Amino acid sequence: MKILLCFGTRPEAIKMVPIIKELQFRGLDYKVCVTAQHREMLDQVLDFFQIVPDFDLDLMTPKQSLNTLSAAVLNAIDPIFDNYLPDVVLVQGDTTSASIIALAAFHRSISVAHVEAGLRTYNKRSPFPEEGNRQIISKIADYHFTPTQNATENLKQEGVNDKSIICTGNTVVDALFWTQELLGRDLNFNEIKELRSHLDQTKKLILITGHRRESFGDGILNICKALLEISKREDVEIIYPLHLNPQIKEPVMNLLGGSSNIHLVPPVSYPAMIWLMEQCYMIISDSGGIQEEAPSFKKKVVVTREYTERIEAVEAGFCYLTGTNKNKIIDKVMSILDDPVVLSSIPNPYGDGKAATRIVEFLINLE
Repeated sequence: MKILLCFGTRPEAIKMVPIIKELQFRGLDYKVCVTAQHREMLDQVLDFFQIVPDFDLDLMTPKQSLNTLSAAVLNAIDPIFDNYLPDVVLVQGDTTSASIIALAAFHRSISVAHVEAGLRTYNKRSPFPEEGNRQIISKIADYHFTPTQNATENLKQEGVNDKSIICTGNTVVDALFWTQELLGRDLNFNEIKELRSHLDQTKKLILITGHRRESFGDGILNICKALLEISKREDVEIIYPLHLNPQIKEPVMNLLGGSSNIHLVPPVSYPAMIWLMEQCYMIISDSGGIQEEAPSFKKKVVVTREYTERIEAVEAGFCYLTGTNKNKIIDKVMSILDDPVVLSSIPNPYGDGKAATRIVEFLINLE
């Protein structure tokens, strides 16, 4: 069996790497194709995990629209199919490139396997365009690797054949464990040393991330205003790795650039982000990946979204939805800072770090 793995963003790469490593370990026939719409951030992950793509479409262009990207992916992937002739194409998650590659494989009668299948908000505008993308992929995919039982039930309710659904856990946990092991070997990460030198170990560190389209404009302004209020506490220090998108970076720099205990830093590498999650007291984020990773660190996340497809983390007490409402963000953060609840006994609902093994074993049995 010939397996083609396709992805183009840093989050996709992080979640696909454990599968690639498992395929390598077992000596199976596979190739990696990157669409690379997030060039710099993608390359950081590939370098760290020592993954060299077999095909690099290099589709990143400044300010490209979703339709422009879709057309580029659809046009570029056919020669890859002709070159490698895969039996199965693996796509991950909910990016536009993943949905278009799934469509292209369907057009060529190539089986599609969907990693992290079944996540739903059932609101096609939140998150946008991810919710629409993942529902489209579910209609096309032949095999659905779900991260949780909730995701499995979503697909069953939509009429997906039970035999094509495999609950594996989320490969993000696999990647996290592997990275923690590397960091635990005292490798010389200058980036982490630099970050450590700026932080006051006596204060409660709050880690911030944000990049969602639905937060552009007033949303990011409200988040920044909330951070300014939170930063007035003497026991708090904030670190904010800024997303490269100017619609996030520019307003954040304008509003928060002068705050003494808010550290605005360039985007950090994946291992540095894992280190920051280990060090922080809590997180404010709109990231789906962080909602999945934080439970392994027993850290609470204020989620600046109205809806989440990671409801398991909310139900377990790790995540709290506030949207971009300034007062809701402030109130929830203050309550976590003042009245912490220990979550050490609650397992990560997204898996045990063996998802990639389950995925590859299923693919082997297809032969």
